[in-house]
Amino acid sequence: MTFDEYQALAQRTSSKWHSRILNGALGLSGEVGECADHVKKHFFQGHNLDCAHLAEEIGDVLWYCAELASGINRSLDEIAEMNIAKLRKRYPDGFDSERSVHRAEYEVIEK
Repeated sequence: MTFDEYQALAQRTSSKWHSRILNGALGLSGEVGECADHVKKHFFQGHNLDCAHLAEEIGDVLWYCAELASGINRSLDEIAEMNIAKLRKRYPDGFDSERSVHRAEYEVIEK
């Protein structure tokens, strides 16, 4: 399944009564918080890491990404391609911590 196929199927369960931008952004932040809370409980509170549950939460994150992308009239395939292009430009040879620390957008311009 492609991202675009997923997005089309996900939109079948989207509420047409609410703004997809607002619903997507707020829902995304809530679902990411649920993922973070699950991981936090594992690393700091001794809970088991339930990967099946975490995968379900990641699926919810993906649903809200599809919702938000639809709200701005972009496809998930397009957004994925844009992101990879940005990462290739930023890290042409793969991740490099030195390039991460000294990214062009972080450089301070002295006057």
